[in-house]
Amino acid sequence: MNKILYPSQSEWSALLTRPDNGLEDLFDTASKVLEDVQRNGDAAVKKYTRLFDGADLEQLEVSKAEIDSACLSVSAELKSAILTAKQNIERFHESQKNVPQKIETMPGVMCWQKSVPIEKVGLYIPGGTAPLFSTVLMLGIPAKIAGCNEIVLCTPVGKEGLVNPAILYAASLVGVNRIFKIGGIQAIGAMAYGTDSVPCVSKIFGPGNRFVTAAKQLVSLKDVAIDMPAGPSEVLVMADESAEPAFVAADLLSQAEHGVDSQVILVSDSESLVEKVEQEVSTQLANLPRNEIAKKALANSRLIIMKNVDEMVALTNQYAPEHLIISMRDAETIGDRIINAGSIFLGNYSPESAGDYASGTNHTLPTNGYAAAYSGVSLDSFLKKITFQKLSAKGLQKLGPVIETMASAEQLEAHRNAVTIRLQKIKG
Repeated sequence: MNKILYPSQSEWSALLTRPDNGLEDLFDTASKVLEDVQRNGDAAVKKYTRLFDGADLEQLEVSKAEIDSACLSVSAELKSAILTAKQNIERFHESQKNVPQKIETMPGVMCWQKSVPIEKVGLYIPGGTAPLFSTVLMLGIPAKIAGCNEIVLCTPVGKEGLVNPAILYAASLVGVNRIFKIGGIQAIGAMAYGTDSVPCVSKIFGPGNRFVTAAKQLVSLKDVAIDMPAGPSEVLVMADESAEPAFVAADLLSQAEHGVDSQVILVSDSESLVEKVEQEVSTQLANLPRNEIAKKALANSRLIIMKNVDEMVALTNQYAPEHLIISMRDAETIGDRIINAGSIFLGNYSPESAGDYASGTNHTLPTNGYAAAYSGVSLDSFLKKITFQKLSAKGLQKLGPVIETMASAEQLEAHRNAVTIRLQKIKG
């Protein structure tokens, strides 16, 4: 990891640059695959599954027998852990339901809003180097709570043509039963355009590699909505001398093992803490099964020592991290000063892993600085908001002249006349 001591504010932008994920170079490839899927449907999907995943599939949809078999193969210990996570995630997302209110903005003018579930949604679940069954919970649970009528799940398979059993168990547990053995660009295309096997959806959710990210961005231009722009995972840790170096090192490494293009940043006002964290990273890294991946991610990472807490906060808000861990005295007070972050973890005993799996919050979050403008996935992500208004005759009499004046000022006389003709009727 690169260590930077007391950088001036003019240096911050360069220090906070994300790794180049090369999406521009992927757009041509992604576009060609998407066009093929749109034209040729299942045949194209099977072709690219054979090419990219090495699996030759007759049927794209996972059968009930496969789901049942997978559920039997998952250990009782893992089932219990998944069930606990499910309960916490359900509890947190259930709490996000809003009760609609009718507001009388002026006498005789009533306005209100109602939430309507998106009818068809698609969930993309990565299944390559790390089969993310936890993402099934994070996306499937709020989709079910929202009341989405059709939930389609796509996930890649290995050369043997099978889906990871934990993914199938988690999907079965949350009630998602339309599961397809499709990964990569072709999965995004199948859900965006529909094929003979895969229904098209209105919105696609879920993280993925560079190819999936490029495909999601392309289909979102005109074909289907997506949850958010997303890229490689990242974490920023703010720590002072009260932090436990071993904990901080473990948090940095837990994010670094996601992928070679992940980024981890430590921001501290204590040189001695940073030195201890460096030592811990070296020690813990040696024992990680995915240490080669983590090593490459650490090459994109930073140890930044700042002069004071104010600078630490300002730098963090500029970076807008996907995950932010605050291992500092007065962590909650400092957390209140953060305005740009996907999800925040407060104190020495709140590892980012808790949010990834089982605390209840959602782990599908904006990356690459998009936390400055985007929220992570929530119940609202699966809902549409429809507004209503109802004016009585007396209400239109009060509000009508305002509308007429504004419409005339915008030179939209038909708008004005839609009010005027009603007011004349009221006056008789």
